[in-house]
Amino acid sequence: MPESTAPETAGPASGTVPGAAVPASSLPAGLAARLKRDADGLVAAVVQQYDTGDVLMVGWMDDEALQRTLTTGRVTFWSRSRQEYWRKGDTSGHVQWVKSVDLDCDGDALLVRVDQVGAACHTGTRTCFDGRRLDAVIGERA
Repeated sequence: MPESTAPETAGPASGTVPGAAVPASSLPAGLAARLKRDADGLVAAVVQQYDTGDVLMVGWMDDEALQRTLTTGRVTFWSRSRQEYWRKGDTSGHVQWVKSVDLDCDGDALLVRVDQVGAACHTGTRTCFDGRRLDAVIGERA
């Protein structure tokens, strides 16, 4: 079952429409200007175990979720399905402790390195990618 904090619905649901003004950001102006958000005001956040490099999961953040992540030491996401903020571990105890946050070169994705306590996936697996490999032709360097 997905995790949640107390419902808060003042995030992207308040509407970032293509071509419309971007709502005031809770982030420092320089950082807010570097973000390239999707039509819903979100950026993808790839979550990685800081010491092993394992990719744990992908979540979505708006400016407020990123601000909370940068200032609290815990990862906060925006739930696109529930239209509310949530923190991994608030109900399960499987907390993600922030170790670093990086913005990619295009400004449209974040790499959040964490110390994951317990399972990262809501299915109970260590990562959201465990046991889900697809058949693919393996490429080789010439």
